[in-house]
Amino acid sequence: MSTTFSSLGRPLHRFSVRHAARLPLMVTGALLIAMFSLGSVRYEGFFSGQVLLNVLIDNGFLLVVAIGTTFVVLTGGIDLSVGSTVALSTMLTAWLVERNGVPLALVVPLVLLVGAGGGALMGWVIHTFEIQPFVVTLAGMFLARGLCYTISTESISLTDPTTTRIAQTRVLLPGGLFVSPAVVVALVVLALAFVVLHHTRFGRTVYALGGSESSARLMGLPVGRTKIAVYAVSGLCSALGGLLLTFYMLSGYALHAVGMELDAIAAVVIGGTLLTGGSGFVLGTALGVTVLGLIQTVISFQGTLSSWWTRIVIGGLLFVFVLLQRLFGGSRPSP
Repeated sequence: MSTTFSSLGRPLHRFSVRHAARLPLMVTGALLIAMFSLGSVRYEGFFSGQVLLNVLIDNGFLLVVAIGTTFVVLTGGIDLSVGSTVALSTMLTAWLVERNGVPLALVVPLVLLVGAGGGALMGWVIHTFEIQPFVVTLAGMFLARGLCYTISTESISLTDPTTTRIAQTRVLLPGGLFVSPAVVVALVVLALAFVVLHHTRFGRTVYALGGSESSARLMGLPVGRTKIAVYAVSGLCSALGGLLLTFYMLSGYALHAVGMELDAIAAVVIGGTLLTGGSGFVLGTALGVTVLGLIQTVISFQGTLSSWWTRIVIGGLLFVFVLLQRLFGGSRPSP
């Protein structure tokens, strides 16, 4: 009888752990529905598909950045340089296109290469010298922000016809709804990230590395190569997010995206990814970004609250989700 009990208990234990790992994601989904329902009841015109689409339009660049951050956090790391990389991407794009007349078709791959290269370099330093990611990416944050000021201390407005045409383009949807091209790009990146994380060997290695780096080494997994790759992905997503922000703002500015690294981390955590790594869903990150955007929308509809209430509410939510992670996300299935 003890054998039967143990054979039954093990699957039940695994089910409960798996269910607990999904709990923050379910809470995020329920929170999103509750916020939209409350806004629809309280504010006229809130109950609209375009309101949700506007959240994506206003936060498409953040979604791309947060997806890259998800890769890093899943390995148990952190990347504080993403906001500065976004700003550097806007400055490089505006400076090359507006001040030097370089075609946008050449600028885009160059900016993406700079972002991916910077991320890969930080990943190499973290792995090779075994330095905490916090310290290395903090140095990367200061370096990228400083490079912005070497390009220009003032905002560079974009008047290039190609850039402005892309920025003003609307992708029409049924029912008179619309989104920007940035939303389409963000959703494509989301789909690619989902496939990579859940249906490739690289994705499985990312989760294994976050679960236990020493165990991943014993299993013969390419720990160093994977660690460098996830920071390269984060840098690539940050550069792409910077390009999308450039189209959104039609300018490059050294003070763009100040604090965006914190917004990205908040979206990842609220989306259910463990800060210790090894557990999380990139689709949860998309929900987290939507929650952050919906908070801003509700405060905007209210009209009497300061924009700083957005930070207060996000801080409270982050505190709650960190507690949820501690209470329900700390246990893992036994080997």
